Amino acid sequence: MIRRGVEEGLRGRPITRDLDWGIPVPLEGWDGKRFYVWFENIIGYFSASVEWAHNSGQPEAWKNWWYNPDAKIYNFLGKDNIPFHTIIWPAELMGISGLYHDEESPLNLPHDVPANEFMNIEGRQFSTSRNWAIWLPDILERYQADAIRYYVAMTFPETHDSDFAWEGFLARVNNELVAAWGNLVNRALNFAWRNFEGQVPQPGELSDSDRKIIARAEAGFDEVGGLLEQVRLRDALQAAMEIVRAANAHLSEREPWIRIREDRDDAASSVYATLRVIDNLKILLAPFLPFSAQQLHDMLGYEGRLFGELEIRDYQEATRSHEALCYNPEGAIGRWSPSELSPGQALREPKALFTRLEPEIVESERGFLGAVREEREIS
Repeated sequence: MIRRGVEEGLRGRPITRDLDWGIPVPLEGWDGKRFYVWFENIIGYFSASVEWAHNSGQPEAWKNWWYNPDAKIYNFLGKDNIPFHTIIWPAELMGISGLYHDEESPLNLPHDVPANEFMNIEGRQFSTSRNWAIWLPDILERYQADAIRYYVAMTFPETHDSDFAWEGFLARVNNELVAAWGNLVNRALNFAWRNFEGQVPQPGELSDSDRKIIARAEAGFDEVGGLLEQVRLRDALQAAMEIVRAANAHLSEREPWIRIREDRDDAASSVYATLRVIDNLKILLAPFLPFSAQQLHDMLGYEGRLFGELEIRDYQEATRSHEALCYNPEGAIGRWSPSELSPGQALREPKALFTRLEPEIVESERGFLGAVREEREIS
């Protein structure tokens, strides 16, 4: 889109409006003129980080993002904002290179500008004034956060406009989160809990299918990770769910609930392999399903948080060495790397990760669209 615009020739566009609010134009005779928001607000990416660093008592910390050659800046936006973020914004950054630092040092330009199309609701455009919208604080009272995250991620308008439909929400939660991922976790953990003294079973010799499903899950770190790096978020989630389906098929094929009557070691091997896969999937799905990933992390017997928090240990050192910018590993064992689940590790009592939804929610939620605000105004 932007290459075509540049090839056709850039044209000037007005950056002011006749307003009584906003940033005044600092020129004589321009009283009443203000910089229009689309032009001045993008500088906020830079100025807000400078202000944050100053207010936090670490005035140089912002340079770790803007002057660090290893930092990569991603600007996520809708397709209507593409020209501002790919022409106007880089030009502004180039115009202030070296600011508060060194005239020879360029500021980092956006590394990637993932621009999505539009997401509608039940076939119509969002309209907050008409209450044709979904309010997160409202639906979080009725549904699990990960259920909402999952459906939105699977419906990302990455390549074309998409539609948030309550019937689709119901179907994906029940058929995919509950019946596929939740079912895999429930079958494997409950079987281990009941039949192997609440521990990860000690495997016998792994079968070819056991080794293959573990290998497939471990290969997911490159596959899913590569898609995440390309900001193909929907594809990344779909790739992880393909491993979920393969693991369900593997467990059904191995039938440890039947094999345990004849060959306990073989049943232990198949359950161990499945738990290894689940432990891998916990990480692969964590960017999309962080709350249930932590819940599963706990049920698998781990202690502490799945992932640490970003911290800058020494802001002054960070201005000289980017090694000071790191993840705090204390209490966090999650890494983007294959499972090291140990045989004999004590599990915690399994609980369902996700709640099955009733069909009645579809018409109920549709009834909230458009009507609630009008009722409030009437009342």
